[in-house]
Amino acid sequence: MIRSMTGYGRSETVCEGQKITVEMKSVNHRFLELSMRLPSVLFQLETELKKKISEKCKRGRIEINFRIEGENADNSKINYNTDTARGYFDILSKIKEEFKLPDEISLRTLTSFRDIFTTPAETQLSPELINAVNSGLLEAVTMMIKMRQDEGAVLYQDMQERLGVIKEIVATIKARAPQVVVEYQKRLADRIKELAAGYTLDDARLAQEVAIMAERSDITEEIVRLQSHIGQFDVLLQSDEAEGKKIDFLLQEMNREINTIGSKSNDLEIARQVIEAKSEMNKVREQAQNIE
Repeated sequence: MIRSMTGYGRSETVCEGQKITVEMKSVNHRFLELSMRLPSVLFQLETELKKKISEKCKRGRIEINFRIEGENADNSKINYNTDTARGYFDILSKIKEEFKLPDEISLRTLTSFRDIFTTPAETQLSPELINAVNSGLLEAVTMMIKMRQDEGAVLYQDMQERLGVIKEIVATIKARAPQVVVEYQKRLADRIKELAAGYTLDDARLAQEVAIMAERSDITEEIVRLQSHIGQFDVLLQSDEAEGKKIDFLLQEMNREINTIGSKSNDLEIARQVIEAKSEMNKVREQAQNIE
């Protein structure tokens, strides 16, 4: 069954006196794009956490936000390495003296050396905390996927209804096509009689013109292909392989066939049906943009 790319998930887990909150928001995107915000203490887990999400989601822009609150949860703490800073200062002082440089060694100069500072990202995480983070992520992902599935069910129902309308339109066009030739033959005969002003009408020549017109405007092949695409679309919507990219490809093929039908068939009623079909296809395509 199809899934939407729009969803939201949230979880709260308590471990070692700290509350771990995970929030996930997913919106439409052509590919899978993950944007993750982590407290510095969890930086080392980022790659593995993204891998877990990518195993469950195929498309969409997903924003993931982790927060840790409570005892020992000072994630913004920065550690200062005194020995490293003193070493940089001594070396800079020697360079300044050796080359007789007028510039002073300022705080800005020292802070440009990043290894003077370290963050808790280098802290060893306990197995219990890692398990809690993974558990919270799984709960949030499951909730988000459930929401995507629920919205996917709504999209499925809407697309099925519109697909039914398109089927009816194609059936109407198919039934109308033979009548177009008959009406053309009558119009052509009436016009020739009007212009001939009493002259005998050459039935063989008239039949030849009608045959040429029928061949040029024959839309049987397009109707057969369009009905085939509609059948594939119906099957795809109900399968586990339903993806936005596959659906979009089928819609492009359906749109190509209906455009050809409109251009080949010089008939007002068929032209009106073609416009209706294209309108429904555009609405289905808009819905398909949100399918994972």
